[in-house]
Amino acid sequence: MHSPLLIIFRVFFPFAAGYFLSYLYRVVNAVIAPDLIADVGIGPSALGLLTAVYFISFASFQLPLGILLDRYGPRKIEALLLLFAGLGALLFARAESVTALIVGRAFIGFGVSACLMAAFKAFTLWFPRDTWPMVNGFQMAAGGLGALAATAPVESALQFTDWRTVFTILACVTAITSLLLFLVVPEKTTSSNKESFHRQLQGIGEVFSNRNFWQLAPLTTLSQATFMAVQGLWAGPWLTNVALLDRSTVANILLWVAVAMIAGFITLGSLTERLVRRGISVQTTAVTGMVLFMVVQLLLISNPEGWTRFLWMAFGFFGTSGIIAYSALTRSFDVELSGRVTTAINLLVFIAAFTAQWLIGAVISLWPVGAGGELSPEGFTYGFGIIWFLQLLCLGSFFLIKKRRLSQKRKT
Repeated sequence: MHSPLLIIFRVFFPFAAGYFLSYLYRVVNAVIAPDLIADVGIGPSALGLLTAVYFISFASFQLPLGILLDRYGPRKIEALLLLFAGLGALLFARAESVTALIVGRAFIGFGVSACLMAAFKAFTLWFPRDTWPMVNGFQMAAGGLGALAATAPVESALQFTDWRTVFTILACVTAITSLLLFLVVPEKTTSSNKESFHRQLQGIGEVFSNRNFWQLAPLTTLSQATFMAVQGLWAGPWLTNVALLDRSTVANILLWVAVAMIAGFITLGSLTERLVRRGISVQTTAVTGMVLFMVVQLLLISNPEGWTRFLWMAFGFFGTSGIIAYSALTRSFDVELSGRVTTAINLLVFIAAFTAQWLIGAVISLWPVGAGGELSPEGFTYGFGIIWFLQLLCLGSFFLIKKRRLSQKRKT
């Protein structure tokens, strides 16, 4: 038997370190975007595609990842994949063309594709069921620290070195984290480790054919995809081109967005656990948070004067609410399917995040770029507005399906 404190040190902290790096890689382009544009000479559409490649390479491995996590365990799989992330960071650091940058970014996305899902799987094995929302919230907070490190700290580092050196250092740190996971995290065998490959494939089918999954999955997908796409890239250019802030102020606001995100993960995760004890479902809390996130987005689109910093911090705080839905979805299945449940929703989220991040860039590109590289504020309004409207459709779908299911229950 392992003591709770030992589990925290040997299970939580190593996986938290991996997710710290994953999130740092995800959002760092929002800060180094001007350097990439200056060094490689890429426009908003290409920048959106380059950054979004992280999401599509991440998504492409989610279904096999779910099987591998349930069969071989989170420790071995994440430790192996992080080596690919380190290689990707090294390739990115040495890239001299857009193509080379895309290849490096794709390796990074593939390499960190297990950082959250492996942690969630490990937590279902080592922590009591009732603590999952809270533990998941602290795990996400570790990602928030990674997002924070990718803002003002990276901007400060760029005053002494360049973005290539930053990525070279990240490659070394990633390799060390891989070794830490492999050596420190204990193993725990479950019945899913003994399932046949055919039965594990059937498990994926069970997830995607479940009605509970499809009631909540679309809204969760679009909410999380929007948060990732905007925070990971377009928040920085919005602050520069719409709010007309200087680079130092932009990095500072992005840092506070990351702080708000950390607070959101911890606060909402803990609140969810308390509300469950009072009879309020995880799903209800998640949907309420995602609706508030949509309200914040609508206010940002209208861009009220003097509210920039507050609204972006609210964006960071309520943008975390979608992750609560992961716990709600996991509760609808047996623990043996937990890896496949979380990777199934993650597949949808990261495909949508790739599409959203590229789409916003494509919409912005419809307006001419200024002589000094300025991007059109109208492009941001329409780009963000389209993504918001898609979330509204998913919210309507959620309530429609819920109404139909309640009606069917009354008839029976």
